[in-house]
Amino acid sequence: MIKNISVYCAASNRIDGKYFADAEKLGRLLGQRHFHIINGAGNIGLMCAITDAVLSSGGTATGVIPQFMVDKGLCHTNLTTVIKTQTMHERKKTMADLSDATIALPGGFGTMEELLEIITWRQLGLYNNPIIILNTNNFYNPLLAMLSRLITEKFARKAHANLWDVAHTPDEVIELLVQL
Repeated sequence: MIKNISVYCAASNRIDGKYFADAEKLGRLLGQRHFHIINGAGNIGLMCAITDAVLSSGGTATGVIPQFMVDKGLCHTNLTTVIKTQTMHERKKTMADLSDATIALPGGFGTMEELLEIITWRQLGLYNNPIIILNTNNFYNPLLAMLSRLITEKFARKAHANLWDVAHTPDEVIELLVQL
């Protein structure tokens, strides 16, 4: 049963409002169902938006953040739990270890890196939980095309196309979580 969900997403306030709308809606839906999210503890961007929505809707949130980011004042102050790490690698491993599933919302370099790493871990059998990509505004279409090309050109096996699921709306994310 899925209870704890790691969430990768943008830590930027400069992005279009449609991304914030989906992050907030997904957070409300997760919170109403009393899911516990695990994210990077950021106090800006989609990371903050989904955390606030989860917390205000009855869910809980653990933030996993390296000490150097805490020192820069980047830690959300209302999290249910904060876990401080020494490195980004430790942060990602902790988030994966605590989660029963992963959701990736749109994001920057860090989100892309986290998503590709967790897909790789699943491919290698190091992470055996579902991965859902929320493709708001077709944000992930270029990446999904590249992943498809990896398979088409035999850099990855056809079975690897089943390592992740794609949702286009927050409601579809919840439907996928309920089915898993």
